[in-house]
Amino acid sequence: MEQTLSAAASPQEEAPQFKVVPIMAALLISGFIGMFSETALNIAITELMALFNVEPATIQWLTTGFLLVLAILVPVSGLLLQWFTTRQLFIASLSFSIVGTLLAALAPGFEVLLIARLIQAVGTGLLLPLMFNTVLVIIPPHRRGTAMGIMGLVIMFAPAVGPAIAGLFLEYSSWRTIFWTALPLLVFALIFGIVFMRNVSELTRPRIDLLSIALSSIGFGGIVYGFSSAGEGEHGWSSPKVIIGIALGAVGLLLFILRQLRMKQPMMNLRAFRYPMFTMGTLIIFVSMMIILSTVMLLPIYLQTGMGLLPLAAGLLMLPGGLVNGLMSPIMGRLFDKYGPRWLVIPGLVLVIAILWLMTGIEPTTSKGEIIVLHSLLFIGISMIMMPAQTNGLNQLPRELYPDGTAIMNTLQQVAGAIGTALAISVLSAGQKAYYADNGIAPADYLSKLPQAMTQGVQGAFLMTIAFAGLGLLLSFFIKRVKVSSPEGGPQGPMH
Repeated sequence: MEQTLSAAASPQEEAPQFKVVPIMAALLISGFIGMFSETALNIAITELMALFNVEPATIQWLTTGFLLVLAILVPVSGLLLQWFTTRQLFIASLSFSIVGTLLAALAPGFEVLLIARLIQAVGTGLLLPLMFNTVLVIIPPHRRGTAMGIMGLVIMFAPAVGPAIAGLFLEYSSWRTIFWTALPLLVFALIFGIVFMRNVSELTRPRIDLLSIALSSIGFGGIVYGFSSAGEGEHGWSSPKVIIGIALGAVGLLLFILRQLRMKQPMMNLRAFRYPMFTMGTLIIFVSMMIILSTVMLLPIYLQTGMGLLPLAAGLLMLPGGLVNGLMSPIMGRLFDKYGPRWLVIPGLVLVIAILWLMTGIEPTTSKGEIIVLHSLLFIGISMIMMPAQTNGLNQLPRELYPDGTAIMNTLQQVAGAIGTALAISVLSAGQKAYYADNGIAPADYLSKLPQAMTQGVQGAFLMTIAFAGLGLLLSFFIKRVKVSSPEGGPQGPMH
């Protein structure tokens, strides 16, 4: 990547010059550490349940609460990006992450740890849209695939190494070491960003509509809360809080959409959906996130509960797949810049469907080598889908819609994560109960038959993810390359 690139602008505009490498480095260092501390805790869930003496439905709030904050905050990010400078949002993001990480490291009980996770989520909720919006502003469209690929390499490396490193901490130290390790790195990232981060966005300061913020929070928050609560307790989807949460979220979301379409200066400009490739990219990303987070939730549970592996072993088995995904991202970025999205997304989804089908045959006797290969191939397919679909969609938007486009995509990723995880856990639980009932197993014998019951449940859950991937494949046949600017010219075609 060159040291200095011009921002994407129309030929009539004077393109401002930015030192890209320091700005990208500040964002990527921060994103890496934030993603590491977020995903590393997943491998410690079982130990935290025993330590704090809480049920699975309670411990799940360490993840559910994180998603809920993102679902409320990320939709507002488009507005924040137009009200506050890049440096202000960056410093605020890192400050929240540092406070949350310190509080988590010192947490005396579950309640304090949960509060710490919510504070961390505020930091992540500010950083994610800021990263994507900054790339759109400082990188010309014809080079965005490469830039997004480098971002994917760094961001995907964190969740890849997170479980393995956390497994080492749990084996030889404490879960608190996860946060004590991340804390000085976050402080370094903040200092680095203060020195090198520059303001790249234009502040328009649109009118703040409190009703839109309230409807957005009720809509997206209610849907995430409702779906995330489906795995709790005995009632599942028939639980009142699931039904009320989803219904309230749906009504709030509908009112939010209607209000945004009628406003001259909406909080989230849904007119971005008038650009067909943005819409197509968003839908494919939505489906892909359901697949990713379903798999990331299912596989560690099965490795530890169904196959009896220790957290360290489970983390190490998932490490190669994450590393492969990260390493493939820059390659896919260059291929996207050269060939466009169609010849990456379609084969990627075909590969994902094939691997998910093979994963429906997973059982306690499946070799560790086979799991590593399947997991790695699955994430090669994912790397062929995510970045090309996302970059192609955002490339079609005019510059004034960049904040809205990034807010829409990031918000719907959180919603997809909540829905995909909830459906996966529900199918997993239903499969376990069906195994016990079909084989006449008494409750006293549930524990001894848990691996077999877990196997039936996880096989059914992977079968469900094939349906998600099939929907994504149908959508991918409609994806077309967006014409972008050449090094000498401005945006072309749909960019205007």
